[in-house]
Amino acid sequence: MTKIYPVIMCGGSGTRLWPRSRKVKPKPFLPLVGDQTLFEETLARCSDAEQFAAPTIVTGTAHLAHVEAQLHGDGARIVVEPEAKNTAAAIALAAALLPEDAVMLVCPSDHHIADVSAFRAAAQAAAALAREDRMVAFGITPTHPETGYGYILRGEELTGGFAVERFVEKPDLERATEFLAHGGYSWNGGIFAFRAGAFMAELERYRPALADAVRRAVAEGSEDGARFHPAPAPFAQIVSESVDYAVMEETGRAAMVPVSMGWSDIGSWQSLRDARPGDEDGNRVRGSAELVDCTRVLVDSDGPRVSVIGLEDVAVVVDGDEVLVTTMAGGQKVGTLDGAKNQ
Repeated sequence: MTKIYPVIMCGGSGTRLWPRSRKVKPKPFLPLVGDQTLFEETLARCSDAEQFAAPTIVTGTAHLAHVEAQLHGDGARIVVEPEAKNTAAAIALAAALLPEDAVMLVCPSDHHIADVSAFRAAAQAAAALAREDRMVAFGITPTHPETGYGYILRGEELTGGFAVERFVEKPDLERATEFLAHGGYSWNGGIFAFRAGAFMAELERYRPALADAVRRAVAEGSEDGARFHPAPAPFAQIVSESVDYAVMEETGRAAMVPVSMGWSDIGSWQSLRDARPGDEDGNRVRGSAELVDCTRVLVDSDGPRVSVIGLEDVAVVVDGDEVLVTTMAGGQKVGTLDGAKNQ
């Protein structure tokens, strides 16, 4: 079996899960669903040595200590970005460092996937399409009309997947409901597979300046043990852009592999609640708490006892001297709080 090369993206500040997630230790490095951190879960999904090569981790200086502490010596290569330039540049760094024929599996480090076997089967299907120089996205089977995700409309059937008819931006609730009823739309979970050389060729076609800057940053970069440091000067010239805009929405070779794997981006307190097992009333409790006549309430406390009476669809989070109380609908605005912005 030709091995797949995991490329794990570690960035962001996780402000939507404030106060538990903070800039100094954002959500990838926290045990939010189970006993492992989300980053450790991501590594474990890609740890089958028969299927996967050692991972490439792309991160920034701010997260480097957390990455190295949680790698547990698995032979990973760590690419340390001089500054954050979004996902197109981060993926391109890994692609430029890998062999041209290496099939990359790009995985965010802060997602939860309940069904690991389904993930690995989808990775194999995506890798097969990537070897045909397709730019492959995982198409997550939607379970409800979600307005917080982008969508993928499948096109003609391919062996092991589908061509992409089009990518769709985050819809309003009415359109999301229509997408669910249609049956041909999937969530875009930000998990991709490409052959490294084919990805760089598409990037050079659609974003030549970005591709050139990445190649120069790699050529002029330096090794430091397991770390690789791209040269800061050429990297600074890059215009920040997501891989979705720079490549996936431009290429004529986009494909998708449909998968149902219990996926969540853990992007809000509601999605975290839904990823955890609950009681018969849908409540989820971590820490000391008493709930009376509550439904679908999340309590997450690192110390003080929390008592909640007669509420539904509410999150109560205690982290040190910070306390957050929000409806699940209001949780989308957590990142706008002064505490989250000034964490």
